[in-house]
Amino acid sequence: MSDADRARIDQTMREHAQIRAHATARYYEEMDRSGAGCPPWQNAPPHVRDYYLKDALYELKPRYVAMPDVERERPRIVEATLEGHSRRYARVVQRIRTATKYVLYFAFAGLTVLLLWLAVTAPLSQSLQPIAAPSRVVLAADGQPIARRGAVRAEPVDVLELPPHVSQAFVAIEDRRFYRHPGIDLYGVSRAMFRNWSAGGLREGGSTISQQLAKTSFTGGDRTITRKAQEALITLWLEAWLSKEEILSRYLSNVYFGNNVYGLRAAARFYFSIEPEELTLSQAALLAGLVNAPNRLAPNRNLDGARGRAALVLQTMDESGFITAEERDEIRPARLRLASRSTVPTGTYFADWVLAGAQERDQDDYGEQQIKSTLEPDLQRAAIAAFRDARLAGHQAALVAMRPDGRVVAMLGGRDYARSPFNRATQARRQPGSTFKLFVYLAALRAGMTPDTLIDDSPITTGAYRPRNSDGVYRGEIPLHDAFAYSSNVAAVRLAERVGLANVIRAARDLGVTARIPSDDPSIALGTVDVSLTEMTAAYAAIASGRYPVVAHGDTGGDEGRGIVGRIVGSMTGEGNGRSDPAFDAMREMLAYAATKGTGRAAALPVVTYGKTGTTQDYRDALFIGFAGDLVVGVWVGNDDNTPMPRVAGGGLPARLWRSFMIRALELQER
Repeated sequence: MSDADRARIDQTMREHAQIRAHATARYYEEMDRSGAGCPPWQNAPPHVRDYYLKDALYELKPRYVAMPDVERERPRIVEATLEGHSRRYARVVQRIRTATKYVLYFAFAGLTVLLLWLAVTAPLSQSLQPIAAPSRVVLAADGQPIARRGAVRAEPVDVLELPPHVSQAFVAIEDRRFYRHPGIDLYGVSRAMFRNWSAGGLREGGSTISQQLAKTSFTGGDRTITRKAQEALITLWLEAWLSKEEILSRYLSNVYFGNNVYGLRAAARFYFSIEPEELTLSQAALLAGLVNAPNRLAPNRNLDGARGRAALVLQTMDESGFITAEERDEIRPARLRLASRSTVPTGTYFADWVLAGAQERDQDDYGEQQIKSTLEPDLQRAAIAAFRDARLAGHQAALVAMRPDGRVVAMLGGRDYARSPFNRATQARRQPGSTFKLFVYLAALRAGMTPDTLIDDSPITTGAYRPRNSDGVYRGEIPLHDAFAYSSNVAAVRLAERVGLANVIRAARDLGVTARIPSDDPSIALGTVDVSLTEMTAAYAAIASGRYPVVAHGDTGGDEGRGIVGRIVGSMTGEGNGRSDPAFDAMREMLAYAATKGTGRAAALPVVTYGKTGTTQDYRDALFIGFAGDLVVGVWVGNDDNTPMPRVAGGGLPARLWRSFMIRALELQER
């Protein structure tokens, strides 16, 4: 291996390590500030890793490493260099082996068996129907696209309907002998092998347009002997069943042009805002030049490089006799007219959550998949407006709104998705504070108590655990509905001790809480368990619906849309409608009293309002979860680094934000 190759490999591997280290460090730094922990880098969602890797690439600006390289063990340039040397030495070994009579006999026999095997295993049945690049589109409940992942594609093209210079440009630069070979150009392969051997490495490819179509659409990009053999067989199959024009049409309809754009029609629209039937010679030359290195030469990022390659295309068209030297000299470089970017984002907090579930259950990597979601755009806009109007003073916030059956209709996992895609509504696990008291009082009601049952609201002076009321007020013997409404801590601890922590945990489990809950810690009555906002909101949805458990879900795919937990619940509950609980009526009565007379009165609406506040120690988390009409909504406010907030309690900012959203969502008039 030459010194230059070694130096390039060393530099590439250093850049590769620096990019990954930078991205990983940035990821853990930002996630650690959330205070809730985070999945290891290798288990983070792909789009989250892509976010930090792209940020690292932008900051470090490596010379040899690009985005497709960072998730690989070895960058492509390293693999290409090593493979080039391996192939050169393999050819020497092959010459020695093929010199003997017996090896030739065995090779002939093996080749016969291989051809028979390839004829059986090659996907010939698919070869006449090109496969689309993977793509997923999330639709709102009204059918409006709200997020898109994957390739940008458009309708296929027919070369017979294109100006002649369009197909000529691609044929000239990619496969001059396209119309004269049977799919595999032995002359071109031999020429490429000789030039690569002379150059001491991979400098030129010998694949024809037919072979490229077979590779990109049917066999994939693996450089194994098996794949190459299958590619050759499919190439011959394509040539036997399709005309040259049909092969070229399918190739142009599937080839990659950079910027996640596939197919000539999508590329013409993206780079020039026209249809491919309107492409000029200079525009066709620029697009034809992109095929060789679409990411590196993408003209919106490297216009000079793209124009330089387009000049080479025009030169090959001249050498091939498609245009004259005079015509080539008169052509001016193509000018870009980029189409406006799609208004459909590639990600949102809600879309990330839905797509994560869709990717777990759907392993189909081809074609556009439309995922009909439960999101209601009007309610999502109401949530955004409520966040915009809230005075968050630099704090983070999250909101999840769902119907009583668990259909999530609005979700915000933070103040700015572009700055941080970490979803604080679904991924963050924080202490719910007094909103967890729902399970304590439900356990008491199940035990035969009523909202009028008396409980001692005086300081606890015995035992190792002695909580205090946050407001410092103690009211003596008071009914349960007052203790719940005023969010008495000492009353909740005494009540949990009376009914038993096991029954409190059972109530939480029944309502769908899956977080780890210690069975011997009396502080759980005050919400010291780490749980997600979405899971807590679903528990309140069970009270609102009168049936339990309720599983939050974001798509309308029936049992599939509810994920693994939903399917298990459905199998356990027969029809999937859940179970009723006679204690829910009294629980709703207490929630209504808390939202109108207690700590949650700042959230009270002109209609019957149910809800509970939650505030954790030192004001690190503040929540309000409640329901009105047919909406169940949870709101969380806090800091990602888990630092205290200046006396931000659940009955303050979260309750006001909750009310602001509900006024808009239910189209209510302010009192």
